[in-house]
Amino acid sequence: MFDTILGLPVHALVIHVVVVLVPLAALGVIGIAVVPAWRRRFGPAVLAVTTVGLVAVPVATRSGMKLQARIHAQGVTADQIDRHKHMGQLVIYPTAALWVLAVLLVYLDRRARGGRAVTVVAALAVLAAAAAAVQVTITGHLGSVAVWSCTLQTSACK
Repeated sequence: MFDTILGLPVHALVIHVVVVLVPLAALGVIGIAVVPAWRRRFGPAVLAVTTVGLVAVPVATRSGMKLQARIHAQGVTADQIDRHKHMGQLVIYPTAALWVLAVLLVYLDRRARGGRAVTVVAALAVLAAAAAAVQVTITGHLGSVAVWSCTLQTSACK
């Protein structure tokens, strides 16, 4: 299930969902955290994007493990793959926190509850958004370097 689709590695397909939607969700959550008037209007859309991004993370992780078992790329070192894999396994944590905090923000807004609780949740949501976006960016960069550095014949090749 997590190996290939139509002869292409699932990982190469699903990582694009994570790389696009998690940072987009982070921006959306920052928006609804900082501008309370946007919660009611954009909250459901932000939750939808955040949910799809969150669901794609474990699919990317599992499919990456399947791909690692098949990979025989010249020039790609085990160290490059291990660093990418380690960072990829951490993506779920800030992304899950982002989702929980986005749900809480929208819920508290719908219940017309303001005050300190919303302020704390909004501040935590901004931190989680930054953490998720940074974690996805670092992981994606490490994966890209592992795949493309030797293809483009940089000095990283052996």
